[in-house]
Amino acid sequence: MCGRYATTRSAGDLSAMFESYDATGGRLAVDYNVAPTDPVPLVQVDAAGQRVLSLGRWGFVPAWSRSTAGAARMINARAETVATSRAFAGAFARRRCLLPADGWYEWVRNPGGKQAYYLTPQDGSTVAFAGIWSVWDGPGGPLLTCGIVTTAALGDLADVHDRMPLLVPPERWGAWLGPAERPGDLLAPPSLEWLAGLEARPVGPAVGDVRNDGPSLVERVAVSSPPGRDDRPGEGMLF
Repeated sequence: MCGRYATTRSAGDLSAMFESYDATGGRLAVDYNVAPTDPVPLVQVDAAGQRVLSLGRWGFVPAWSRSTAGAARMINARAETVATSRAFAGAFARRRCLLPADGWYEWVRNPGGKQAYYLTPQDGSTVAFAGIWSVWDGPGGPLLTCGIVTTAALGDLADVHDRMPLLVPPERWGAWLGPAERPGDLLAPPSLEWLAGLEARPVGPAVGDVRNDGPSLVERVAVSSPPGRDDRPGEGMLF
């Protein structure tokens, strides 16, 4: 998975969708071009067991880290190692979250250059990325940070990239957020049937510049051919 996605639902919509209370303080903004270290919505469970919609920074910073300097390189945690990694294991065991998104972007390199694709539900619904969170105590006070768990791409999504976010269908939200005797069981990807509800929509190159934003970024553009398994992800992408 690369380092860009879109999240445009309001705090009210997300609170209702995830049956959570809103703790974003009116600071949640529409963002069609989320980039590393940007503020993003996430759903956690508080000490009382209630779901809460929070605003955190995308780029995981372990509590023991001396600084936030490496956060942009820790936006994603691989499902294959998240349970054993020194940086992520504690959060995976005890501090899992969901990151709501409209969809995410990938780049495919082809003979004509790099083509951007927007991977999103065909019905316009919201997806939930499996995530982990941490609070880092810095000079400016506590900082909530998060990362997205990624896994091997399946089905048609593998034509665009060999990785994808671990997507959590609604019926699994409670299990991902709740206590688990065997957290590793939560890392199973959704079914191919569920993934078939996603589309890989070709979009324009503007999304490649983090300064660009707005609904035009997710508008479909014409391409000469769809991505194939002989194509390769674009260079310089984070996944």
